[in-house]
Amino acid sequence: MATVNAALVPLEVYLRTTYRPDRDWIDGETKERNVGEGPHAVIQKFLAMYLGSHEEEWDILVRTEQRVQTSTTQFRIPDVCVTQGSEPFEAIVTTPPLLCIEILSRDDRMNDMQERIDDYLAMGVENIWVIDPRLRQLYATDVAGSVSSVQHALEIAGTPIRLDAETLFKQLNKLVGLA
Repeated sequence: MATVNAALVPLEVYLRTTYRPDRDWIDGETKERNVGEGPHAVIQKFLAMYLGSHEEEWDILVRTEQRVQTSTTQFRIPDVCVTQGSEPFEAIVTTPPLLCIEILSRDDRMNDMQERIDDYLAMGVENIWVIDPRLRQLYATDVAGSVSSVQHALEIAGTPIRLDAETLFKQLNKLVGLA
């Protein structure tokens, strides 16, 4: 992701500061995230509602813009974070989430996303989805860090968790008058 603004901030200050929107903390630097435009917001809302409607059934907990400590020197804020419902609740997630989802904003590029993906993988996150609302494209990452384009649906093996591309982008198409 493109860094709009970065500043050196001690961890203790970062943890007790409220940023709007929240910022990643990477090796002592706070880094703004690209958020806030319509397509990004519509996709994020849809994901939170869709996945959230299955929390009990799938034994998951869905959170948006949740601080995730990926290492001792790094905190990331995925657009959507899904943890196992049976895991103890953490104010800041330190246990590898079941799923981290990133939604590209207009200025984001897939090659900029690789650093975030690598951080999630190093933490032990096995399921990482990237959604590009502009190109109407879905991507999934395997445990080796390879990002692959997905045509029809994003899924988590061994679970009922599945996100159909047509259903997802139908919401966005309604917003921009393509439905």
